[in-house]
Amino acid sequence: MPSALPLGDPAPSHGRLPESSLLSLPRQQLGFYVHVPFCASRCGYCDFNTYTAEELGNGVSRGTYADTLMSEIRLARSILPASAPPVSTVFFGGGTPSLLPAEHLGLVLNEIGTEFGLAPDAEVTTEANPESVTPAYLTTLRRAGFTRISLGMQSAVGHVLAVLDRKHQPNRAVEAVAEARAAGFEHVNLDLIYGTPGETDADWQASLDAALGSGADHLSAYALIVEDGTALARKVASGAIPAPDDDVLADRYLQADDTLSANGFSWYEVSNWARTESARSAHNRLYWSGANWWGAGPGAHSHIGGTRWWNVKHPSRYAAALDSGRSPAAGRERLDDRAQLTERLMLEVRMSDGLDLSTLPEAASQHARQCATWGLADRDAVGSGRLVLTQRGRLLADAVVRDLLHAVS
Repeated sequence: MPSALPLGDPAPSHGRLPESSLLSLPRQQLGFYVHVPFCASRCGYCDFNTYTAEELGNGVSRGTYADTLMSEIRLARSILPASAPPVSTVFFGGGTPSLLPAEHLGLVLNEIGTEFGLAPDAEVTTEANPESVTPAYLTTLRRAGFTRISLGMQSAVGHVLAVLDRKHQPNRAVEAVAEARAAGFEHVNLDLIYGTPGETDADWQASLDAALGSGADHLSAYALIVEDGTALARKVASGAIPAPDDDVLADRYLQADDTLSANGFSWYEVSNWARTESARSAHNRLYWSGANWWGAGPGAHSHIGGTRWWNVKHPSRYAAALDSGRSPAAGRERLDDRAQLTERLMLEVRMSDGLDLSTLPEAASQHARQCATWGLADRDAVGSGRLVLTQRGRLLADAVVRDLLHAVS
């Protein structure tokens, strides 16, 4: 979760939502995102809203953080009407959720279930760093109702991990996958990063091969982005290391897609591949489809029926708001029709299901046909009324979206 908060209108202290936003609740899925902002150390590339113990000082206690989260869950229950459906997905992200005791994560999940109910097939995911989990920890999570775990592998090569300031040993993520499987997790994701300065083709292939051999059934691969204000950005600015090269990033993506496709994985979003349909992240698909979710935790974002809001960033301010009976929301915005269309296009174009052109002006279909002519979109899919990107189109997804938005404006 990026650390910068958007501009918007002030959020009311009571946190109540416009009645018009609540009308969509019975018709759409409801998810929960739970942000855990703690990290043992800060990775050089990270721009997320996270804090080490030294940065927080004595103002915030990990030991009471679960209680604070449960206060916001109860606030959510007081704001959302009884027509809200049972929660279909829960995602604990960070930061490093696995720095909290597994029992505390279970308490938060139980509170969501108590207040809202969990759908019978609810997907419950937590992120974890490989070095912060043990077999006993994973077993406790599974018994608490977690169904999926996402491990931050990033690379299987030591010198690449060192540039990223990752602390785990190169083989630790693969070991953690085996431990998660033994604990009963059916679905395990590994996050990978490509394009790190100093990474070679062979390094990236070694990471892909290690991930494939781990037994994980879902892989996410992201290009390294140099975010302003990070330690990595300072090193690049000083000339200590080179910036990621766009051509290399494109080659790395093609290498990943070819390797994963040849080994039984299928892409379903530009940066995500799964071995089976059931292995796809239901929580991420909830985001990408514009459904409803409540984000609990400092800096967390929420969306209900076209109203989006975000919490204050710092954990101490977040806790203070809830302790005083106020909403921790820092700001919010009501998405107009144009903003909702823009977000829909940006997200759906990136998915393997593609964009339904029948719901858009004719100019969109014309642009889709042009994309097919240029080799950016699948000709057969466009002929059937959907814009589905080819492999080359995925490399240029941002440009396709930009031109598509221009076509429908």
